[in-house]
Amino acid sequence: MALCGIDEAGRGPIAGSLVMAGVILTKEIAGLNDSKQLSEKRREALFPLIIEHSHYHIISFSALEVDTLGISKCLSQGLQSIMQNLHSDDFLFDGNSTFGVCGLRTMVKADEKIPEVSAASILAKVTRDTEMVEFSKKFPHYGFETHKGYGTHTHIEAIKRHGYCDIHRRSFKLKALQPTLF
Repeated sequence: MALCGIDEAGRGPIAGSLVMAGVILTKEIAGLNDSKQLSEKRREALFPLIIEHSHYHIISFSALEVDTLGISKCLSQGLQSIMQNLHSDDFLFDGNSTFGVCGLRTMVKADEKIPEVSAASILAKVTRDTEMVEFSKKFPHYGFETHKGYGTHTHIEAIKRHGYCDIHRRSFKLKALQPTLF
């Protein structure tokens, strides 16, 4: 049975969803790599090829779900969902933790080394980035289309000016936004 590669996008941002993808490739696809190593244009070109030549499952957890459940519980539930929806006897997750889920292996930098994990990385990243561009239209003051919800200086300054919006993770405490005594 074929390998199912799993990766996520959006573990660290202070806004937007956590997106996870599992991929079983049905055909070799040239040019796969860790999504962070590829240009946005290249990721977007690979995305439909991966969709066409794989069995895949994408699951997303909103900022509210991340705040309510916690990032680890979301990752655990996402892994379980992928394993329930894709049929494989070999699941490989990028990183070094299974988040309490049995029946899968982990590998640090698997997204750079294993095509199925690279493909999962691309599906998760493109899905999340597309969502953040859509959110930028609803919440134009924050610049989500450029920083994708990460805690950049520009993003933090926008929060200081406009406050949090519906897609901010309020459980992610940033020192720059905490009140001071002086």
